[in-house]
Amino acid sequence: MDNIGKFFGLEEGEFGVFLASNGVRLLIAIAVLTAGFWMANLLVGGLGKVLERRKTDRSLITFLRSLTSIALKTLVVITAVAQVGVEMTSFVALLGAAGLAIGIAFSGTLSNFAGGVMILMFKPFKVGDYIETRGEEGYVHEVLIFNTILKTLDNKTVILANGEVANGTIVNFSKAGCRRVDWTFGIAYGDDVKKAREVLSKLGAQDDRILKDPHPMYIGLAELADSSVNLTARAWIKPDDYWDVYFDMNERVYNEFAMVGLNIPYPQMDIHIQKENT
Repeated sequence: MDNIGKFFGLEEGEFGVFLASNGVRLLIAIAVLTAGFWMANLLVGGLGKVLERRKTDRSLITFLRSLTSIALKTLVVITAVAQVGVEMTSFVALLGAAGLAIGIAFSGTLSNFAGGVMILMFKPFKVGDYIETRGEEGYVHEVLIFNTILKTLDNKTVILANGEVANGTIVNFSKAGCRRVDWTFGIAYGDDVKKAREVLSKLGAQDDRILKDPHPMYIGLAELADSSVNLTARAWIKPDDYWDVYFDMNERVYNEFAMVGLNIPYPQMDIHIQKENT
């Protein structure tokens, strides 16, 4: 025990006196920390359940839970330190000085905190939206105090700093409730354009996922290209159906064009050789 006292700079026998006079306070401080952290976790969990029952936005729930947890646990630590006998005036001054130093060192982190608040206030997106920002795109999985977490279509987790997200360009594919999908289909020169248009219209009408509002499916002749006559088809769908509709239509058009005698060309070049008389 004396060796432990020497570690803290106490003379022989002083560590025992220290424990005798402050042991109860130390035990109370440990009890306050243990019980306080347990209560903080309990309150944070209860807050989350209340917000969920009130159907609060999921991104706001995660943010408030994280913020509340930090605030409550900070209060628990301050209370525990007070039980040991540390003067709160000195401790608060020390905490303030440390906070200033930490704030300067982690100015980027504070920027991320402010960015998180801005995201929750102005709601450019919410949990579950499909967005593109900072060169990344995916479904919003969580909005935390400092970070926004995306889940990509190939199940990668992308963690973005809120400060950069809030100050950058955000493309929200889900906010409007519908999204336009575009296709370009080529047919050979000499094929019947009217027939191709009829096939595309029929396939679009057969797919219940293609919406009639805000606009019906549009089909137009887009380009007389080098090797093909290109038709453009545009349809409005729900954001979650985007890729399924896109790939399904490609496959159905390929099969249907072959059945009605329409040819999907590939790049080719005709070379004409003129023979000169010598």
